[in-house]
Amino acid sequence: MTKDQILQRFLRYVQIDTTANPDTEDYPSSPGQLELGKLLVGELQAMGISDARQNEHGIIMATIPATVDGVKDAICWCSHLDTSPETSGANVKPQIIENYPGGDITLPGDASKVIKTDVNPELNELKGRTIITTDGTTLLGADDKAGVAVILEAAQWLMEHPEIKHGPIRICLTCDEEIARGVIKLNLEEIASTVCYTLDGHGSNEIDVETFSADQAVVTVTGINIHPSIAKGRMTNAIRAASDFISRLPRDRQSPETTAVREGFLHPYEMEGGVGEMKMKILLREFDASKLDALAAQLHEYADATVKEFPNAKIDVKIERQYRNMAEGLENEPRAVEYAEEALRRLGRTAKKTIVRGGTDGSRLTEMGLPTPNLSCGDHTPHSALEWACLEEMVESAEWLVALAEVWGEAR
Repeated sequence: MTKDQILQRFLRYVQIDTTANPDTEDYPSSPGQLELGKLLVGELQAMGISDARQNEHGIIMATIPATVDGVKDAICWCSHLDTSPETSGANVKPQIIENYPGGDITLPGDASKVIKTDVNPELNELKGRTIITTDGTTLLGADDKAGVAVILEAAQWLMEHPEIKHGPIRICLTCDEEIARGVIKLNLEEIASTVCYTLDGHGSNEIDVETFSADQAVVTVTGINIHPSIAKGRMTNAIRAASDFISRLPRDRQSPETTAVREGFLHPYEMEGGVGEMKMKILLREFDASKLDALAAQLHEYADATVKEFPNAKIDVKIERQYRNMAEGLENEPRAVEYAEEALRRLGRTAKKTIVRGGTDGSRLTEMGLPTPNLSCGDHTPHSALEWACLEEMVESAEWLVALAEVWGEAR
């Protein structure tokens, strides 16, 4: 594998704006995902993967044929085409820093944007490597176009080296993962694999084996709107009631900004409406799914307390299930992680098992019955204009996939 080839793949992919759009029910939610998918199908077919196709939902499916007989377990590699709506993914202008000298990186399109080593201490271990950044005006899109580039690079290597012994390998590239819809159109029977690996992680040599368990609360506050000139004793301002409700959420604990490692939180992230009605969305997160009920009970308690202050207001708290910690599902197929560790050992590297304070397509796939740990692929600081990637870490991830294919190819 050459660094230049995977770099050119990555640069092609990030030029296509695939920003997910949460304000539409379409799947995929943005046309760029279809555009990128069409490009990728062409590349896969050019490698000789004849069954590569983009289905009616924009999802790409393909199969790298087995090179040995008798392998009973197919595996799947999965990444997503969309990028986060939190920062623009249009007109990405990547900056390539070869032989990175160390130190902070000021982005040329916005000098106020600086990738600092005290916030990104892993940069201290990457001197001499190739760092790819944005210009500071958009995100980079390495989440998850780094994963896409890694998968296609590994696929081409295997197609060009049939002497490598492996079983059938499915490729699945999804849409709209960033808005929690990545697997809603997936058919596990079509994937037809024993295990799956998402390539959607930070750094190098990491295996994500746990994620948050997640619910979302949609809180609707209904007030009474009337012209303010005649409002005395008659108006109930839903904005004020909603503000009272939000003020009851803990600020010194149970929030993303005050928690770490395995601590859960309540995170209000969206409010809209007016005097007559306000809607709020709140994330509920815990590693132990049984604790989510307690977080939901807190929200109901806060609602009751607010209604006491605003007796004519009505507050509805609706809890929606999102995803669950992948750890339990991975226990049902321990080879998923064990073989990933073995593949790294064969490369002379050591795996680090990590937890994710968030979710992945792998969380949902594991819950659906397909054990899916998440592997690192060189991305750092995603969802922001300070996003960056390390080219050598991407190459290492592609090498990992090839070694992983060999390990599973030996399973009988």
